[in-house]
Amino acid sequence: MILFTIFFTLGVWLLQQQATLPPSSGIWLLAGLPVILLIPTRTRPFRLIRALSIAVFACGIGFYHAAWQAELRLAESLPDEWQGRDIEVIGVVAELPRISLRGQRAGFDVEKTLTPGVTVPGHIYLSLYFDSKSQPLHAGERWQLTLRLKQVHGSSNPHGFDFELWALQNKVRATGYIHNKGHNIRLSPLAAGMHYRVESWRETVRDKINATLGRAPYTGVLTALAIGDQGSIPYAQWQIFTRVGVIHLMSISGLHITMLSGMAFAINYWLWRRSARLTLWLPARRAAAIAALLAAYSYALLAGFGVPAQRTVYMVGAVACALWLNRNFSLGQILSMAALAVLIPDPWAVLSPGFWLSFGAVALILYVSAHRINAADNAESAPSVKQRLWRLLREYAIVQWAMCIGLIPLLLALFGQVSLASPLANALAIPLVSLVVVPLTLAGAVLPTDVPLWLAHIALDGLMIPLQFLSAQPQAVWTQHIPPAWTIITGMLGALWILAPTGIPARALGLLLMLPMFLNKPETIPPGSLRIIIFDVGQGLSVAAFTGHHTLLYDTGPDYSGDTDSGNRILIPSLANLGISELDRMILSHNDIDHTGGTSSVLQALPTGLLISPHQPPSTPQSARASERCQDGMSWNWDGVQFDILHPGADRSHANDNSCVLRISTGNQHILLAGDIEWRGEQRLLREHPDQLTANLLVVPHHGSSSSSHIGFVAAVLPDYAVFTTGYRNRFGHPKAEIMQRYIDSGAKLLRSDRDGAILATMTPQGLTIERYRVTHRRYWTHQSD
Repeated sequence: MILFTIFFTLGVWLLQQQATLPPSSGIWLLAGLPVILLIPTRTRPFRLIRALSIAVFACGIGFYHAAWQAELRLAESLPDEWQGRDIEVIGVVAELPRISLRGQRAGFDVEKTLTPGVTVPGHIYLSLYFDSKSQPLHAGERWQLTLRLKQVHGSSNPHGFDFELWALQNKVRATGYIHNKGHNIRLSPLAAGMHYRVESWRETVRDKINATLGRAPYTGVLTALAIGDQGSIPYAQWQIFTRVGVIHLMSISGLHITMLSGMAFAINYWLWRRSARLTLWLPARRAAAIAALLAAYSYALLAGFGVPAQRTVYMVGAVACALWLNRNFSLGQILSMAALAVLIPDPWAVLSPGFWLSFGAVALILYVSAHRINAADNAESAPSVKQRLWRLLREYAIVQWAMCIGLIPLLLALFGQVSLASPLANALAIPLVSLVVVPLTLAGAVLPTDVPLWLAHIALDGLMIPLQFLSAQPQAVWTQHIPPAWTIITGMLGALWILAPTGIPARALGLLLMLPMFLNKPETIPPGSLRIIIFDVGQGLSVAAFTGHHTLLYDTGPDYSGDTDSGNRILIPSLANLGISELDRMILSHNDIDHTGGTSSVLQALPTGLLISPHQPPSTPQSARASERCQDGMSWNWDGVQFDILHPGADRSHANDNSCVLRISTGNQHILLAGDIEWRGEQRLLREHPDQLTANLLVVPHHGSSSSSHIGFVAAVLPDYAVFTTGYRNRFGHPKAEIMQRYIDSGAKLLRSDRDGAILATMTPQGLTIERYRVTHRRYWTHQSD
């Protein structure tokens, strides 16, 4: 089973790397392999052939099973011609609505389409923007709504969140918003069905916690611990939890579910054994196993039954099954059963960092504890209470040490960072959160008294004091580029060697196998060369420019929903995974929110040397060490690459025409970043810098608006590549057709962030190379727009 599971997982993973789905006819190539299982295995060659056959068969089954699941999921889609048009439907709010400053978001199950001639997918994701006429949504309600929908489309950036993958995994096949001027009527306060009742109860719990604790600082954390609503936790607190490595504790996690199911097992086992009649009817271990499984399943339902909760329930179920069958399953077999139980219904889980971290953590615990603690137990027949306590503390320390060392390769591979404060933070947080905060929170959620919730908040408030102190330390997190795959493999081997049982020789030499992960440096940018990333941030702009030793960020993209912006959602993860820990300069072209929405998040996360803006920045702009006003004539040279600001001049005009225009040059190659300048700004550039406008790559001003890119400006720049940074089906209609045609007539190749994703360019004195991220990193679920 273990061999089968490993290669089944490999097959599932291989399918998720494909740009297109394979033809289903290929599965017949595997038809003859099971026959080999009948071959006797008395000799070593036959055993090897049988093992290889199992591996190939399992890999193929995993591959084609995942392909079959993907075909079923992708079969549902919104027709092209119905994007952006009014559609009337009847359906049910299928999940706990997420609340933001501007409205709500929630999954919606479509029961009936009232608009003739259109087929709407069964599960969609809706936004409600509050106005004077809108009514809030509540979980489980049945509504008749007027919707405007579009096909699932997300941003595509290096190391960025893949919304299209998330939507596929969660059965979301269209997104959109409720048209507030449409026909929107609540038909029923609660639809029939257990799922809707559970979601409604989750919302009731959230309302109770909010009503009890109000504006208390950690209300959101307790809500996440009670019902898994991670969106309730403010971004600033997420940053603290991430830096100290306790993010897995601050929502319903496998650890909490395991602790709760273990408590249910122990209590039920103790009580059941008190009754001879019950014990004769059903052995206490079997009864306790049922209680543990029910506790795990109930808590997972309360969490919304997300993928991390599912993994733990399936693992608890595997243990319960072993107890019921009186079978002595090995720990590896239990892990295998749990992995198959996760991947068969949800093959996309293999792409989730939580999948690898969860199973990796459990495997590490088993590796450092199995056949070691038991031996210690057998060495002493009747240990005293003091000895038992000491042994418990020793085992806890061993597990923490294993997590600290063993997960380093995975964390670097997945996130490019490791929390150095994590061992101490987890040693403090795990017992307090799992044994005190979580039980009190759950008690407060179900009991008619508010006291447990306040006690839970007091305990969490006390824990946050050392966590905030640890997070504030500059050395709390080790950040670097994501290491090559071969260094991750050697790092894993090194970690296992270090954690090997006592008696294995030279365990300290495992450190040598881990060193390449840290010492392997990314490819350096040679002098006179430049790399840029024009991020896909939707309707907005953000460009990162890298030379050999310097980094510049031009604009920070839009703000999405208060706590969520392009800074914390796109820019910070991408830059961190590239090994960027600080910015030398940040330029804000102008003050429009689609260009500055992520500024606060970026400045909080990345120390910045100089902030440049056309408007006088504040004297202490968060973490920027200095600030200057953007002005024509500013210039500098980094590593043989010239940076020149061409606009604005001394006379300031309309906000868009005040945009800071930056030209980057090396040799005869040039890149021009024009912000949102319009006719006046273009005319000034033609007057003041007619010989400095030619560019090989132009980020088209104002996203392709008809108020910019006039004929004279286009003729002066004459770009080889014209890049439009626009959101998919944006409400402004950018880029305008006549503007695109103008650049086509000039001989430029058009690039669009909504179709091509992030644009990665490398400029040397010899030329310019372009990569379209959505094209080069296409997967079978990637949306392709016309």
